[in-house]
Amino acid sequence: MARVEISKKACAVNPLKMSQPIGGALAFMGVQGCMPVLHGSQGCTSFGLVLFVRHFRESIPLQTTAMSEVATVLGGLENVEQAILNIVKRANPDVIGICSTGVTETKGDDVDGYIQLIRQRHPELDNVGIVYVSTPDFKDAFQDGWAKTVAKLVETFVAENPAPVKRAPERVNVLPGCHLTPGDIDELRDIIECFGLQPSFLPDLSGSLDGHLPEDFTPTTLGGASRESMAAMGSAAWTIAIGEQMRSAAETLEKRSGAPFVLFDRLTGLAPNDEFVAFLSRISGRPVPPKLRRQRGQLVDAMLDGHFHFGGRRIAIGAEPDLLWAVGSWLNEMGAVLQAAVTTTASPMLEKLPIEEVLIGDLEDLENRAAGADLLMTHAHGRQASERLGIPLFRLGLPNFDRLGATHQLTVGYRGTRDLIFTVGNIFIADAHEPDPDTWRQDENIHHVGAEQELVQLTAMA
Repeated sequence: MARVEISKKACAVNPLKMSQPIGGALAFMGVQGCMPVLHGSQGCTSFGLVLFVRHFRESIPLQTTAMSEVATVLGGLENVEQAILNIVKRANPDVIGICSTGVTETKGDDVDGYIQLIRQRHPELDNVGIVYVSTPDFKDAFQDGWAKTVAKLVETFVAENPAPVKRAPERVNVLPGCHLTPGDIDELRDIIECFGLQPSFLPDLSGSLDGHLPEDFTPTTLGGASRESMAAMGSAAWTIAIGEQMRSAAETLEKRSGAPFVLFDRLTGLAPNDEFVAFLSRISGRPVPPKLRRQRGQLVDAMLDGHFHFGGRRIAIGAEPDLLWAVGSWLNEMGAVLQAAVTTTASPMLEKLPIEEVLIGDLEDLENRAAGADLLMTHAHGRQASERLGIPLFRLGLPNFDRLGATHQLTVGYRGTRDLIFTVGNIFIADAHEPDPDTWRQDENIHHVGAEQELVQLTAMA
């Protein structure tokens, strides 16, 4: 069992974590026709906008209440009201998602009260869903902001069922954690649909940030979970939560609708996917399709091929807790050793990691602990540490702005785990130190000299 420690430094030298508002805004981007808004200064929103644009390489809908120093002191009612009215006039969204920031949380703005007052003043907003989430960026991290936002979406749009309702046995709710890419969500949709089930994802980044070319321009999100699909989640037969961070949202959904949930803390690796597929087979009443059986066989073969290259390798990882747990556990199963594990926020999964210590810290802490490792795994801001240490970097998580295809990176399912083995294993193979021709010739000369000396000694003895 790992010991969880918190860095005691006065400041983050090279930050690993991203703030709660960024996580909340990304969750809102998985809702159809949504306009995320950060209730704070323009700089807060500009930072998030640049980060998302560089990672996804897409047009990102993100607005701000543009709080100035005076507005922050006097209160943000006027700014929130004006922002909502301008957004409705120009973008006509179905949903406006508002995330607080550190400056407005410190002031103590009652945004829920503001929204009630604004609705009273403007009845034309009755058809617009307005969701506010408290996400102060001076505490917690990206994963927490995502989790809080999903729970608030469930609380806002899923109808409360005081009495038992008739459930659709083929419908399944899926609550993916922030560590899953749009490609991961597409993969999970394919797996679930193999059993004749109809999955409904919340949030659904695969529709809005999967990198497709839209037919028409829209100022809001391009796709994702609609208000209608969110409202229908209460009648689903099951809810599948992926990642410990989604436990709160799953519990909220169960409390409001009565839909039971099952939580899978990871879907990277052979055993977790076996459990996932067996669960889908049980609730659907169908056997496992040949397609998935073949994919499982390919994964097992990849594990056999790859374990020679993974065994004993020392890995240093810096990631959000659920991503750290998923990848760290999988690496341990492949025979690798976790040399260092640094994360961003507290989670019950951290104590279960196969390492003596997990540190809640920054990339400087990770770099200090990664000396001598065979591989560094973190997001793109770890590239300087990788260069200084002279070890390869596997880009993991968000942001990944200096490589293509970040949104389609797979880490879940049989296929995702198989591809992860090949990608990481090939890094180990490429980094292996093979003798060059000059070294070979030098070794041959040493061998010949040694042989001649041995022959002279034998002759003298004779």
